Amino acid sequence: MSKILHSPPSLRLLPPNSISRGLSVLKSTLSCQNPSISNFNKLSSPGKFIFSGKIHGVEGENGIFHAWSQEGSLQEVDDSPVSSELDSIYSESDFDRVIAEAQQLEKSVIIVWTASWCRKCIYLKPKLEKLAADYHGRLRFHCVDVNNVPHKLVTRAGVTKMPTIQLWKDSKKQAEVIGGHKAYLVINEVREMIENEDTL
Repeated sequence: MSKILHSPPSLRLLPPNSISRGLSVLKSTLSCQNPSISNFNKLSSPGKFIFSGKIHGVEGENGIFHAWSQEGSLQEVDDSPVSSELDSIYSESDFDRVIAEAQQLEKSVIIVWTASWCRKCIYLKPKLEKLAADYHGRLRFHCVDVNNVPHKLVTRAGVTKMPTIQLWKDSKKQAEVIGGHKAYLVINEVREMIENEDTL
């Protein structure tokens, strides 16, 4: 037996199982009945979706909505994190492993060199974690506290001031930003460094 569903204009979560049970039927049904959701055909595989606006639907045995109001729309939920904790490196072997993994995956890696006594490092860290979330999936951010690793590693990386943010690619340091000025300027420089990695 079918039942009529009504939803207020607030955002609601559409259960993934209602999508996975009949994704192809839902696509064809909704595309035909409502031009405002034509972008649904561009969605990726079944996952988390939200709909906004006023929705009137009929739910049958397969749990699929058969009618959509003109105000309604369906959007895929962005699962990327808002903030991403920087993975810590505690030894030279950790550092070598991170660099080797990045080279094997043919990806760049960001190494943030900090110190526990550095106020600018402490202030900059949450901003770098947000930046790491922006590049989630493209490259990884790692953090090294210079007080917790052998000085030999710090010298090898050519670090003389904190914070220093380096981009490593193909097992070599390609660029760096020394964060001695305002945090937003440092973040802008790091972002620019990442965006220009292909020219390095």
